[in-house]
Amino acid sequence: MNAQHQRVTAVIPHWNRRQLLEGLLENLRQQTRPFDEVIVVDNGSTDESADAAERAGVRVVRLPANMGFAAAVNRGIAAASAADWVAILNNDVTLSPEWLSTLLQAANGPDVWFACGKILSAADRSLIDGLWDEISRGACPMRIGAGALDGPAWSSARPIRMTSMTACLVRRGLFDQLGSLDERFESYLEDVDFGLRCAKAGKAGVYAPKAISSHQGSSTWGRWNPDTVRLLSRNQVLLTAKHFRGQAWWPIVAGQLLWGMLALRHGCVWAWLRGKFAGLRMAGQIEDATADPAAFRILIRESEEEILAAQRQTGPSQSNQQPSHKMDSYWRVYTWLVRS
Repeated sequence: MNAQHQRVTAVIPHWNRRQLLEGLLENLRQQTRPFDEVIVVDNGSTDESADAAERAGVRVVRLPANMGFAAAVNRGIAAASAADWVAILNNDVTLSPEWLSTLLQAANGPDVWFACGKILSAADRSLIDGLWDEISRGACPMRIGAGALDGPAWSSARPIRMTSMTACLVRRGLFDQLGSLDERFESYLEDVDFGLRCAKAGKAGVYAPKAISSHQGSSTWGRWNPDTVRLLSRNQVLLTAKHFRGQAWWPIVAGQLLWGMLALRHGCVWAWLRGKFAGLRMAGQIEDATADPAAFRILIRESEEEILAAQRQTGPSQSNQQPSHKMDSYWRVYTWLVRS
């Protein structure tokens, strides 16, 4: 069946920020190819978000408390059992009218399991918010293009191994084959974990740059909020325990210590330490998901090369409005440490 004629459900995990949700629901009505269903999974909001979504005429799954992004997405996917495709959308994205139609067309192939488009910064649409995901040998992921000026370098369609779940389209059956998001991650990097599972299983996707959206980013807690840093720090350890056993130890140490130095620079070193200790406590309960360490070694080396190639294209001099995380400096030092 042509992808354009298949059933598509939008799944929106949400917690508070009712105005963001209302704006997104209005935005979804402007799609030239309408969604067949919209499901809002409300993570125990206290600002009447669920009531507002029901008044807007969409289906609402109410959770009793904030169970995290992964749990909310899983409940939404379970509720979308009749869908052929699921669009996973953060509540702070805005989609161009042709977004869904463009992604469906790009994904119209038997070997395409997911698709994502070009995500621009809502604060400055000349800047890339992020495209697709890659990961280093240090178990630290990167959103390709983040902070770069938009331009021809980011405007060619291509196959990808992982997608961010900020705004993406995924075959519903992929979750039946590979399982749901790992709820132990709660929020942050659960999509990277799922992407690694896809890559190991040979389930590839496509980047379609004509499917444009914008993203406010870190709207719930903020980029360097201590809770954000704690969860990212912890989940880096969980990724390492789950996928990186049998890999070289020095890139892992270097990558995660450098990220800790960024946390220190932003006044969040104690949150980073709490996350690392929490991750180490949980690591013994994480199953080893790497059946073939040699094949995975090739995968993450190729993924790291994609990061470094993108960094060379981005460069610290292309924009004087680089995001505060200064990832260009991070990758320069990381490369020097692991390759010197």
